[in-house]
Amino acid sequence: MGKQETVMDEALKEDVDSWETLMFLYNSALKEVGTKLDILNDEFVHIHKYNPIEYIKKRIKTPESIVKKLKRDGHESSIENMLAYVNDIAGIRIVCSFTSDIYRIAGMIGNQNDLTVVSIKDYIKHPKASGYKSFHMHVTVPIFLSDRVMDAKVEIQIRTIAMDFWASLEHKIYYKFEGNAPEYISRDLQECAEIVSKLDVKMLQLNEAIRAAKEKQDEAS
Repeated sequence: MGKQETVMDEALKEDVDSWETLMFLYNSALKEVGTKLDILNDEFVHIHKYNPIEYIKKRIKTPESIVKKLKRDGHESSIENMLAYVNDIAGIRIVCSFTSDIYRIAGMIGNQNDLTVVSIKDYIKHPKASGYKSFHMHVTVPIFLSDRVMDAKVEIQIRTIAMDFWASLEHKIYYKFEGNAPEYISRDLQECAEIVSKLDVKMLQLNEAIRAAKEKQDEAS
């Protein structure tokens, strides 16, 4: 906790109670959204006998990352600015097998009555220049406390296993070179992104072919 407390004292300049209350709020939001996803996945398995979600990762941004993001965007480091300008303090990453699952899961999340979709960024149809692909949703979820209800922001990222593998490598490279990787590394990374895209398309086609063959087999038996 020593390093986090230093960041709070020097950069956020707010008392510990305010910080801990916010972290409680964001952790509660992760639990709320995580429970919703578990229920949706279980329901999908029950009805369709198919599991669209391979695994889920949850994380809270560190104080260091929050401060860096605020400074990078030209904002002073304060809890007020953190609440106003940082939308991904609480993050959930949903990893699935096929690209078709991504939009299916996003649709199920969007249909939740007690969850508000604030914005969507489709980096699958419109990849970043680096080759990054993922489906991002910024949502708010109500947290019911003993004396009030508070809305908390959560960023949801939905991607395939192949996309997640590529993004993990890009993340390591980005931080290793502080966003200034050599040109040949960036070029090779973009080529890998193209390979990942082709792999996702091929795996989806193969899955659909397997499903069609199984249905045909069942009809014949």
